[in-house]
Amino acid sequence: MKRLVILSPNWLGDAVMALPAIADVRRAAPDASITIAARPAIAPLFKLVPDCDDTIVLPKPAGIGGLARWPALGAELINGRFDTALLLPNSMHAALLVSRAGIPERWGYRAGWRGRLLTRAIPRLAGLHQVEFYRHLVRALGFPNGANVPRVVVPDAARAAATQLLTASGWDGRTPLVALAPGAAYGGAKRWPPSYFGELAATLANDGIGAVIVGSAADAPTAIEVARAFDARGGRSPRPTLLDVTGRTDLSTLAGVLTLCRTLVTNDSGAMHLAAAAGVGITAVFGPTDETATRPIGDAHAILTNPVWCRPCMLRECPLDHECMRGVSVDAVIASARRAL
Repeated sequence: MKRLVILSPNWLGDAVMALPAIADVRRAAPDASITIAARPAIAPLFKLVPDCDDTIVLPKPAGIGGLARWPALGAELINGRFDTALLLPNSMHAALLVSRAGIPERWGYRAGWRGRLLTRAIPRLAGLHQVEFYRHLVRALGFPNGANVPRVVVPDAARAAATQLLTASGWDGRTPLVALAPGAAYGGAKRWPPSYFGELAATLANDGIGAVIVGSAADAPTAIEVARAFDARGGRSPRPTLLDVTGRTDLSTLAGVLTLCRTLVTNDSGAMHLAAAAGVGITAVFGPTDETATRPIGDAHAILTNPVWCRPCMLRECPLDHECMRGVSVDAVIASARRAL
């Protein structure tokens, strides 16, 4: 194995949780060239990962019916550039992509019907944390496991860009900040109510603590709801104490913003995992998803749940009363956030 391409998971949180496995491969093969192939939204993550030599941006899958139209990672995977492909996604699409590209060695979990497309197909294990799921794969392939905590390196330029963005948004550079991530790409069921986030921010403002809302452009409506609840609680002061940078950060700048905050209050989200990997303490509210499978690794993080009978249901939208999230009180989250300050 001299020229390896690793296909990244397709969600930010999963990609961060795969970093210990990627580090295992790098440690065992220090002289190999390691390229990460990832979707456009995820590829910038690997600029923060020293274990990667290069990054390829994958095209959006065209579906099985459009197989003939797939760009096979462009010409990047053809003509012998790579001798080995490690597939972290379990999809048929990933297996077909590297198979059509003619990469001689194709390694990954046996999933569905794709086992015949792989040269080394590893049986899957159930009941593992997602970090351990990826680490088990590389261990079964012969790469010894090391540390299990995901880590990213946030460059000075990212911190400087974050400082500039926050200052332009009204931060005075002195008020301590708590980051809030009220969105969740998976669906509404994963979201702690925006009104609760607004109440949290207003209470912190009374303590002299500012808050900054982070998220993608898709989270903008949720951020507006948080701001409305903040205003209704009398959170506005002569100096802005609730900043909103939703949709205004790339992954590098987002990491910089998170490192400028004392802690992050979040749903089960990609921002949660990015913050933890950057060394930021977390208070995370889990509802429909299983914290034993996707909680951030480490002792500096607090996980809050409401033990209702129906969780974890893994549904995108709640068909009942959303009590798994609504039942986690603002007081409990405030207490946890204050401990992290």
